[in-house]
Amino acid sequence: MEFELLDLIVFIAYALVIISVGLWVSRGKGNTSEDYFLASKSLPWWAIGASLIAANISAEQFIGMSGSGFALGLAIASYEWMAALTLIIVGKYFLPIFIEKKLYTIPEFIEVRYSENLKTILAVFWICLFIFVNLTSVLYLGATALDTIIGTGDGSIFMESIIGLALFAAAYSLYGGLSAVAWTDVVQVVLLVAGGLITTVIALGHVSDDGNILHGMVKIYEEVPEKFSMILDKGEIITPNGKDAWWDLPGLAVLIGGMWVANLYYWGFNQYIIQRTLAAKSLRESQKGIVLAGFLKLLIPLITVVPGIIAFVMNTDAGGNIVAGVTDASFFGGNGTIINDNAAPWLIKEFVPAGLKGLVLAALAAAIVSSLASMLNSTATIFTMDIYKPFFFKKGQSERRLVNVGRITASIALIIGIILAPQLKNLGQVFQYIQEYTGVVSPGILAVFMLGLFWRKTTNKAAIWGVLVSIPIALYFKIAPNGWSDSVFFINWPFMHQMMATWILTMLVMVIISYLETGGKIQEKSIKLTKGLFKTGPVFNICSFAIILILVMLYAMFW
Repeated sequence: MEFELLDLIVFIAYALVIISVGLWVSRGKGNTSEDYFLASKSLPWWAIGASLIAANISAEQFIGMSGSGFALGLAIASYEWMAALTLIIVGKYFLPIFIEKKLYTIPEFIEVRYSENLKTILAVFWICLFIFVNLTSVLYLGATALDTIIGTGDGSIFMESIIGLALFAAAYSLYGGLSAVAWTDVVQVVLLVAGGLITTVIALGHVSDDGNILHGMVKIYEEVPEKFSMILDKGEIITPNGKDAWWDLPGLAVLIGGMWVANLYYWGFNQYIIQRTLAAKSLRESQKGIVLAGFLKLLIPLITVVPGIIAFVMNTDAGGNIVAGVTDASFFGGNGTIINDNAAPWLIKEFVPAGLKGLVLAALAAAIVSSLASMLNSTATIFTMDIYKPFFFKKGQSERRLVNVGRITASIALIIGIILAPQLKNLGQVFQYIQEYTGVVSPGILAVFMLGLFWRKTTNKAAIWGVLVSIPIALYFKIAPNGWSDSVFFINWPFMHQMMATWILTMLVMVIISYLETGGKIQEKSIKLTKGLFKTGPVFNICSFAIILILVMLYAMFW
């Protein structure tokens, strides 16, 4: 099915609504740094919950996670379902400290707990990560999807799509700041969930013999039951490109291992995620927003992973093999590899009818643009508040100068992302690629934060050494799969095991250095944890229990 005029009208209407909402809610604001970077600290719980999901769900999930569903099956949903549990931990144990300290940025916590030097080092690191990994990958995946759905899939509108998505995000986020980003996210999250469900429902109807979506779900389960296994054994699932899926999701590591390193780092200490919780009216309001996001997380695999499994069933022969003549040609790369990430774009292009296709495309754009806007705003916030303000902002200058610096920073970041995004072609499973290479740096950062929050004897020198040492430790584990696995000096582990080992070893190094430096004295800048600090309200407690109960049921069903 081709992209028709009706689809274009629907998509343009969506774009106009989002830009109008963004400009409307930000009118009269942006005069102070608190207005621009923290939405005047006025966000209610439902806006926070919606904005958390909209910032998180992007092309990385819509396209990348569907691709991993195509290759690995439902097991990749652990990133989503375990994130729901992680959000509860963040809401109960991290947010009370962050909000009590009145933080604008996550690097600011580093200054409060450790030192300005370490804060500056990590601020530079995060800016580079947002620009060179997050922004570029979202632009690349989004443009690839648009090229496949609207164009012919041969790259004919790839660059135009990158520029269009970038300008769309800039149209309201550069002017309105976090207020525009968060309030448009409320609209975006409704659209992306609805659009995602439309694709899943239509695809299930097509895969069934009678158009019944429940029968469709039963059919894909019966045809590929191994794709519904959540805890993988070695050799249980071999991906279309011949890789053992266990190396991506090694058994119980998704429950009690390295998955925690990825999730705690992402949801607890990632500026473009945590920033909207810092903009809440109050701690209780922020915590209610967190559990709303947790409930939404439980639904996400239905719109991101299941379509990938459906596409796999539709494109395999009776033996479950990806072969020419059965599989759509768009799944084959130029070098003979299988392009897993074409699963969602292929379903949308082939089966979603006119009008609805415009709505689904709007949902995909909503996921991409909301994440881009969040990344731009957070990049601007970190540069302005953690680098520009302490070193270049002079006493007596207007707060509007900080806002303008933020807008210029976001613009430069976006231009760099546009230039670099086309370089990310032929990555295979982009979602797994991002997780694996973020995993080189996340264990060290997580170690610095966790010990900084909960171990009062951690010294500044230990934190600096922890950041520096974690990289070579992580690279040591990375070397083994690249030709050194036969050496007695190297261990060939899945990257989740690598992350867990790097995190533990980094914390061990930090503990040793702290004791060597001070003999185990409590540090003056350490966080004093009072008895009532982690007390939560009845709404948070009841919702948290419900989320945990649902998670237990899901893993019991699909173990």
